Amino acid sequence: MKRLLITLALAATAAGAAHADAVDALREFAREAKSGRASFTQTVTAPDGKRKKSSSGSFEFQRPNQFRFAYAKPFEQLIVADGHKVWIYDPDLNQASSRKLGDALGATPAALLAGGNIERDFTLKALPADEGLDWVQAQPKQADSTLQSMKLGFKGRELAALEIVDGFGQRSRISFSGLQTNVAVPAERFQFKLPAGADLIEQ
Repeated sequence: MKRLLITLALAATAAGAAHADAVDALREFAREAKSGRASFTQTVTAPDGKRKKSSSGSFEFQRPNQFRFAYAKPFEQLIVADGHKVWIYDPDLNQASSRKLGDALGATPAALLAGGNIERDFTLKALPADEGLDWVQAQPKQADSTLQSMKLGFKGRELAALEIVDGFGQRSRISFSGLQTNVAVPAERFQFKLPAGADLIEQ
């Protein structure tokens, strides 16, 4: 990067273009992707950087404000938003909880992936490329003590990763694979029916 002035100029120009493309890719995703599905792996790292937990599953969404995270490994958990409420179901406990979508969504990753107006809710900033991805920081415009930072990684125009650091310094990295957008997702995928005998906690 520091060999010659001309190299610096060219590198800066190329980096700037890549960053602008990443911001544009996020805007395009929010504008054009009306529905989608993907597989994901999630790695949660403790603030000390030593302890890690991994999980995997599938993700589906339908704009506006409908999504489904189905965790399969190492244990099952289902998170469903039907446009009005968010439901979380733990099969092992046979217990579900629900809360109003507006209370749960706010300026969260789900709002970026399946919500409405990103320009209204987030300030977007290009970040340096890393790990072969172009990154965009999405800073909530409304202060949220539960969220320290959030960024999305794109490979070209395709969403590849999402990284969140919460208020305690815990880092969650979600990597997507096989992403398909604007596909037909059955409406019942975003409907939750309380299983027989399950306990329900409404918040």
